[in-house]
Amino acid sequence: MSIVQSVEGCLEAAIGPHGLTEAELRSWLGKLEPAIGGLRAQYESGALPLLRVPERTDDIAPAEAALARLGRDAGTIVFFGTGGSSLGGQTLAQFGGWYIPGEHKAGQMRRPRTRFYDNLDPRTLDRTLQGLDPERTRFVVISKSGNTPETLVQFLAALQAVQARGLGDRVPDLFLGLTDPAVAGRSNGVREICAAHGIPLLDHDPGVGGRFTALTNVGLLAALARGLDVAALRAGGKACVDALLACDGPGDYAPALGAAVAVGLAKARGVRTLVMMPYTDRLGRFAHWYVQLWAESLGKGGEGTTPVPALGPVDQHSQLQLYLDGPRDHMITVIRQDAAGEGPRIDAGLARQAGADYLAGRTAGDLVAAQQRAIPDALIAAGRPVRTIDIHDLDERALGGLMMHCMIETILAAHLLGVDAFGQPAVEAGKELTRRHLRQGPDASKEKQGGRPSTATVGR
Repeated sequence: MSIVQSVEGCLEAAIGPHGLTEAELRSWLGKLEPAIGGLRAQYESGALPLLRVPERTDDIAPAEAALARLGRDAGTIVFFGTGGSSLGGQTLAQFGGWYIPGEHKAGQMRRPRTRFYDNLDPRTLDRTLQGLDPERTRFVVISKSGNTPETLVQFLAALQAVQARGLGDRVPDLFLGLTDPAVAGRSNGVREICAAHGIPLLDHDPGVGGRFTALTNVGLLAALARGLDVAALRAGGKACVDALLACDGPGDYAPALGAAVAVGLAKARGVRTLVMMPYTDRLGRFAHWYVQLWAESLGKGGEGTTPVPALGPVDQHSQLQLYLDGPRDHMITVIRQDAAGEGPRIDAGLARQAGADYLAGRTAGDLVAAQQRAIPDALIAAGRPVRTIDIHDLDERALGGLMMHCMIETILAAHLLGVDAFGQPAVEAGKELTRRHLRQGPDASKEKQGGRPSTATVGR
């Protein structure tokens, strides 16, 4: 695996008293001994299906067939879903060039564009449905429970729009659903609508929760749409699981080191914000996927830390001042890909005209490579915790390994914090309140307040 993690920039030897001592790190790693053993036992028993996902092959052919059928004569494939039903797919699609029509790799067929609508905004949805070419647009609807209200609204609105354009008889060719298998006595809106309208369905893995589904068919549909090698993605994930099974202990396993440092810094040094900062556009959505994974898995019972997405080098100009000179409550993860020598080479004469001799004869990649080295150095010099993850070959195998690393790291961090990584009770409470408000109607809150405004108006 061409992924190398270093947590040296989070330790006292590098950043002084703001970092963990070796003894503190060993203590936190020691607390992970039972968790490592537990994950190995869950792998052997199959009790944690996530760990077996990279070995699966049975779901690839059905996903390929469903997507090939859906994509016939398509110009755009729209993905509806939110949270874990979308962010993993977005990560993989962006990696493969998500909005790029035409050939992705030499010899491949022309591919439709992929677009993701994970946030429900009534104006955006309305304008999107009005602007899409109904003959050449296809829809993938993803919801594990089948009852996510935002996704149901998108699904039903798109179905209505297609029918209004006189394409009702083509609905089975224009839509694809992905949701949990049918369970007696349990409602599933996506499954019921698909059945009523003859829309093909793929089964969601019932044992893998939304934010952990990137390497299941939830993410693979988007990966296949962009021509990625899904077998290589899973091979990368499997390499991370294999390392778990083979390691001598937590100190020998990169996700355990990452979890120990993140939780140790939070508990012992007050580091409450984790910044994920890849230095490549292809991992921009990965940072957002990581944010949900970490926040929703660990933010329970007063525990957890706040993850923040960033992107280098652009966020050096918008966030770095805070991280270098603000409160000492941030840990930065810098993901680096070897960029030296890549991109346009700058003419020496033009560089001198610009007063930038240091750019003469250099490539765009040379500048990014220098920044990737300089920023961790600057953070260390300022006594700010920084972790680096270096990826030599950023391909599908590396991405699959990186995503599995983050998922297992999150599970291990949950063990250290004493929380369940897989539930989201507060989110469920919010969903129930939303349903209650909808049943009451839009005027209920006004009646409760006696019709009087309770907020000031901006701009008066």
